[in-house]
Amino acid sequence: MEILIQPSAEAGCLLAAKIIARVVREKPAAVLGLATGRTPLRLYKELIRMHREEGLDFSKVTTFNLDEYVGLPASHPQSYRRFMDDHLFAHINIDRARTHVPDGMAEDLLAECRSYEQRIAAAGGIDIQLLGLGRNGHIGFNEPTGSLRSRTWIKILSEQTLRDNSEVFGDSESAMPKHAITMGVGTILDARQCLLLAFGPSKVRAVEHMIEGPLSAICPGSALQMHPRAIVLLDENSAAGLRYADHYRWIDQHKLDWQRYS
Repeated sequence: MEILIQPSAEAGCLLAAKIIARVVREKPAAVLGLATGRTPLRLYKELIRMHREEGLDFSKVTTFNLDEYVGLPASHPQSYRRFMDDHLFAHINIDRARTHVPDGMAEDLLAECRSYEQRIAAAGGIDIQLLGLGRNGHIGFNEPTGSLRSRTWIKILSEQTLRDNSEVFGDSESAMPKHAITMGVGTILDARQCLLLAFGPSKVRAVEHMIEGPLSAICPGSALQMHPRAIVLLDENSAAGLRYADHYRWIDQHKLDWQRYS
């Protein structure tokens, strides 16, 4: 993994936007894997700015989102389709027909999972997959103890994930979906490049286990240790538990010019 420790979450998101923009500029018909949640919001704002002020063109881009709650229609305020429409798609020149989010309302959920894998393959695979990291080490909605070779499937959300996400659904426990369709770890690892963002003190333990712990299904994010082009963007808070933080900084400082992102 390539570990990039930034001064702040803001700086991390701006660098992530540069990395994604480079992919789109080098390959106008790029296939982007996208993520939702609070972490990538600043990144999406920067991509919107780049589109409006620098002409970053998304007209030929195809996107696939990591996951979606089971039982939420696309119009629901907390659906991930709605999130992407509100925070990115409505503000750039992307063809909505090229934007894909799993259908949590599908009559046959298993068929939807198989179809999602087929659509990714038909698009030529994902060029860069954006990821966040759960406090329990999950990527997508792949919770601890799940298979590191899993494909898009229906996952039962852990108690930790339910607690972390429940605030956006209000106080009612029944309002929070307990299942989601998610790309599997194996699906994520098929992407030609992975870009993971993890910021803040609440992610210290997960970051430590993902980067410096053993490869283990207990920390699904650790599977990125096997990926040939995985970039991990951290801030000083989330990197606080890393034993080799100084080494990662040294490596970053001594890159060749063509290896740098900014």
